[in-house]
Amino acid sequence: MTATAWVVLLFALWLWGKDVTEFDHGRPALGGTTSAERGADTAPELPDALAPLSGDAPPVGVRVDALGIRAEVVERGLDADGAVDAPPLSQGQLAGWYGGGATPGAAGVALLVGHVDTETEPAVFYNLSSARPGTVVEVSREDGSVAEFTVETVEVLQREGFDPERAYGPRREGRAELRLITCGGQFDRERRGYTANVVVSAYLTGTRV
Repeated sequence: MTATAWVVLLFALWLWGKDVTEFDHGRPALGGTTSAERGADTAPELPDALAPLSGDAPPVGVRVDALGIRAEVVERGLDADGAVDAPPLSQGQLAGWYGGGATPGAAGVALLVGHVDTETEPAVFYNLSSARPGTVVEVSREDGSVAEFTVETVEVLQREGFDPERAYGPRREGRAELRLITCGGQFDRERRGYTANVVVSAYLTGTRV
């Protein structure tokens, strides 16, 4: 991506993180520390990164057994305000892939976004904040392959002073990375939204057909 396109994308993603409305269903509040920091003494040794996959196969599903996540993935673009268009709340069990970015398994950062809850029930990424370094994320691709990612960090980034580069930029150049994002922090009942975003960063460590 050109520098200009990257700046536009970061701004659009910042808008998504800033403006998505969520609903509280007694979900435990999250602080500003990372799960990597909370579990630093027991963090597992992480595997080596696998070279990015060839081809450009869009994602069709995401599965995280450790978190009870199994969801269909649908392609999303930008809305009228230039923000990433997450799946509607009426389809809260779907995860959205930002089709203007990398495909999961390809070089770069692939983005999956989803709601934490809806007006009536928990949504697709309700348990995302429970991810830990070493958690395995599987993404099914349109070509029949499955890209396996290993979580390396879990962060709660406050929307006040939100850093889009930290949230969406690559952790290490040349890798195939995956970012899963939902809402977190405290629930602001007056604004009907959360005060932070949960940002799970993973990288490609395996593949199978």
